[in-house]
Amino acid sequence: MTAIVVVEDEPDIADLLALYFRREGWTVHLAPDGAVGLEAIRARNPDFVVLDVGLPGELDGFDVCRQLRQTSDVPVLFLTARDDEVDRILGLEMGADDYVTKPFSPREIVARIKAVLRRGRSAGNGTRADYGEVTVDLERREVRTGGEPVPLATQEWALLEALIGNEGIALSRQQLLDLAWGPDWIGDPRTVDVHVRQLRRKLGDDLPLATVRGVGYRLG
Repeated sequence: MTAIVVVEDEPDIADLLALYFRREGWTVHLAPDGAVGLEAIRARNPDFVVLDVGLPGELDGFDVCRQLRQTSDVPVLFLTARDDEVDRILGLEMGADDYVTKPFSPREIVARIKAVLRRGRSAGNGTRADYGEVTVDLERREVRTGGEPVPLATQEWALLEALIGNEGIALSRQQLLDLAWGPDWIGDPRTVDVHVRQLRRKLGDDLPLATVRGVGYRLG
């Protein structure tokens, strides 16, 4: 059964999301602030985290995600009242898998969670690829650099899988969105750029991920 932790300080929003999630048969744990949320995530090891950016207390949503990504690749969806491109890019660079602004439709949140979980569970087809010190095993959902494991967020995995599956081919941002996010995904194509930067930062120069000017990106 899918387990979700919702870190949201507005009770009406938290209760509404919990209602819709439980209708899907998911188990839900609610946390009212960042510190409680981080403790709940670490204790419960959920399948998904819905995380409000503007949380009260010492830890806001960005702080929680930053600490979480040190030890976990659990999928994270950010909720925010601020429709600011800088915040959106910052959230994605911290390892969030999706980003939704308030007000939102609970049905949309459910659909986005399902899409991220579906991509995570379908990743891997027995493919193993080696690029210098970087070794990728998509069946095991494992990547290592110099023999050390490197945690990737769900969307980073999906993007890497799309690139490996089309190695040597220059893909546009839209093609990568269709492959890694799904054809029904609605959002800024520059999301691809953010996740490419994350892959380069985490995996280093041995990953032959090239920018193809006027087109997009190519692996190999």
